[in-house]
Amino acid sequence: MTQGRPSAAGSAPLWERDAELATVAQALDVLCADQSSAGSLLVIRGEAGLGKTALLAEIRRIAERRGCAVWSARGAETLRSVPFHVVRQLLQPALLSLLPEEAREYLGDWYDIAGPALGIAEPRAGKADPQYVCDGLVAAVRRLSSRQWPLVLLVDDAHWADQETLRWLAAFAERLEDLSVLVVVARRPGEVSGDGARLLDAVAAAARPVHNLSALTPDATAGLTRATVGRHADDAFCREVWAVTGGNPYDTVELLAKVRDSELPPVEAQAGELRALNRAARDGGLVDRLKGLGLEATRFAWAAAILGTGITVDMVAQLATMNDELARTCAELLCDARILTAPEPPAGTHRTDGELEFVHPLIATAVYNSIPAGVCTAMHGVAAQMITERGRGAAEAARHLLKVHPDDDEELVEQLREAAREHLAVGAPDAARRCLERALAEPPLPEVHAHVLYELGCATLLTNPAVTIDHLQSALAMPGLDDDRVDAVVRLSQALLHNDQLEEAVRTVEAEAARHEAGPVRMRLQAFQFMWEGIHGETVSPARSRRLAELASTCAGRDNAERVLLVLRAFDAMTHGESADEVIALCDRALVNGRLAPGLGWTDTEWGMELLMMLGSAYTYADRLDRAESLFAEARRVYTTAGWHGGHLSLANAFLGLAYRRQGRLRDAESTLREALVLAERVGRRLPLYWSAVCGLVDTLLARGRVKDAWSVAERYGFAPPYPSTIVLPDIRSVRGRLLLAVGRTEEGINELEDAEKTAASRGGHNPVLAPWSVDLAKALAGQDPDRAAQLAADARRQAERFGTDTAIGESLRCAAALATGQRAVRLAARAVAHLEASPCQYEHAAARVEYGIAARSAAELGRGLDLARSCGAEHLVARAREALETGRGLR
Repeated sequence: MTQGRPSAAGSAPLWERDAELATVAQALDVLCADQSSAGSLLVIRGEAGLGKTALLAEIRRIAERRGCAVWSARGAETLRSVPFHVVRQLLQPALLSLLPEEAREYLGDWYDIAGPALGIAEPRAGKADPQYVCDGLVAAVRRLSSRQWPLVLLVDDAHWADQETLRWLAAFAERLEDLSVLVVVARRPGEVSGDGARLLDAVAAAARPVHNLSALTPDATAGLTRATVGRHADDAFCREVWAVTGGNPYDTVELLAKVRDSELPPVEAQAGELRALNRAARDGGLVDRLKGLGLEATRFAWAAAILGTGITVDMVAQLATMNDELARTCAELLCDARILTAPEPPAGTHRTDGELEFVHPLIATAVYNSIPAGVCTAMHGVAAQMITERGRGAAEAARHLLKVHPDDDEELVEQLREAAREHLAVGAPDAARRCLERALAEPPLPEVHAHVLYELGCATLLTNPAVTIDHLQSALAMPGLDDDRVDAVVRLSQALLHNDQLEEAVRTVEAEAARHEAGPVRMRLQAFQFMWEGIHGETVSPARSRRLAELASTCAGRDNAERVLLVLRAFDAMTHGESADEVIALCDRALVNGRLAPGLGWTDTEWGMELLMMLGSAYTYADRLDRAESLFAEARRVYTTAGWHGGHLSLANAFLGLAYRRQGRLRDAESTLREALVLAERVGRRLPLYWSAVCGLVDTLLARGRVKDAWSVAERYGFAPPYPSTIVLPDIRSVRGRLLLAVGRTEEGINELEDAEKTAASRGGHNPVLAPWSVDLAKALAGQDPDRAAQLAADARRQAERFGTDTAIGESLRCAAALATGQRAVRLAARAVAHLEASPCQYEHAAARVEYGIAARSAAELGRGLDLARSCGAEHLVARAREALETGRGLR
């Protein structure tokens, strides 16, 4: 315990905070010793009044004495709806001290992404992906920290930070290992729920350590009492101070200030007065104290609480409708009463004349809560008008508009819609959602109502599919969408698909198509119906495939509607194992000079990204991996450039990882799929895009021979039934079955592969490369049911020859060789090598070489297989080839 009064540099509430300050000192030692040192994060938790703000102020003083740059920010209860408010406080002073060209140089490619969120650059047209903006903010701090080392970031009242800041803070906390920055976050326990609580928990999980502040002991309270009112304060008086305040540092300091102001003798005889003084120090007593300063000072304090941030005397004067002289007088009164104060300017900057802030967040909250409801609403309305008149934009005025009572105000609805557009442009869909939901409460005019619902649904398409569904369904149930109706139906069907409601997605576009006569609109809707039916993972109607084949046979790729039908037909033919040459020809006809046609690009919204994923998948399994890789790499580049870092980029990475896996570039596949999985988790677990990333990663790890890692990923990410209703690539049951076999759970693995067999039968066709269950099942059954194993291998070979790719035929021959013995096994293995050597799938080629080398006892073949396995990153094949070379006798 601190035995004496804190040093002159300290402040009264820092009694008994030695452990926290020691941790900070240790972290600063590490930070200042070496610019390459790892970053660190400290979290300070404590109930209201336990001294978090005072502790951060002391940390600032200590850090600045050590030569550190210190950036600080604070959440505010009335400002939680303002996106990026806290992170702007944190970073803007440093960025605004730079010339625009300097800021652009430091932020590099991230300037156009993070700049609008930070308020230093104009947003680009359209919506910014919130995850990309978050990544840009992380990158911004990384870039700036290299310029400002040693750097300390202080975030106070994080429980009141806006959602966008919390998302950034959680992401930043994960990446501190290679960044030399000290971050200190102070927050109350509880206070928030939902995503905010989850993000704060993620920050705490990354912290080392988390300090939970406790109230002062009676001894510390006595020391603080004597340090404040005099050494002559007797023991009984000091004990009563502790009993009245419960050792809460803020309450203790405020009470002792009242004792000093009232000149109450600190002796036992006067201890009975302490409870009355304490009531006057906070909550209702604070309000009474404010009223005692007069009506004008009260109105000034109310206006300051309404503004919440950017509090200046002139702004408050305008809002409180008083002249400048009276406003300055009120400001002085409130500062003398320890309600307002001039803020401490950041190091190296000058204090702005007339700028104010509340002495403590508890005071700000108490003042705001004391404003009569009607007055509060009216003042928020005036504040919104002031901000609008000053040309500061609808987004800044929105937090005040959200507080205004609904009143059929057409202009307010339009302001909120404009604010939502501004929020979306900087990557704040949650803030946009709040504005549009408030606009609905106004309510909008009947002819506008459906459009507001439509905009609300579009704000969260691939970031929150379930929310999108509700809003778009409501919009479509109302009149007024007109030209936007078909687009709303398509977006609704996409949201249903990504929310694993595929059958409803099909019914939605089918019903809308029936409302239209033959023509481009109806063809577009029918194409989406074919698309969703084509990726259904359970059953497919043969009649649908025939109808699609008939339509596609008349298409030459003259327009995008025809190109869409060609892609759908190619995907359908590929999944059913029809001729790969025909699949490739259909895909090629859907392109224009080998490239995507205008209007069918990755960010074009008329047809959607799913169509192009089907095109790339058809190329992937038809052995045109060069074209598949080109398509998916372009998708990743386009989404990255456009700032779409949610579900779109996750799928782009998942399918690019699939192409790498098929090529045998297993290391590239693993890293790309891990990135896809990180992005998919942010959108939501158990959705189709999440399954694509998990399944692809497990498949790749198995190909690398890292069975334990594959099982760990499966356990961690829930790679087990129930599965989604959409097709997952690679085939989910085949991969799960192979995983179970690899970990020795043979019976479960066989059951899983037999379920894959039933699914293939329900789809009316089987591509043995797309869903290789038959090959794995034949090998698994070879010992216990050789006849069935032989039949499965024969069926796989027949289907492979029907499909006609070297990969399919080579893999079926590998299976046949594994079931054969003697010279027949050698001959089959040799034929497998011949086909797979001509295939673009180098992992399968490597496996065939090693197997042939072992069967033929050929050192040369084993050596070639070893080299191929090394280039692929297939560790188990490398080990197998080495073992055969080192231990095998009689090798030729």
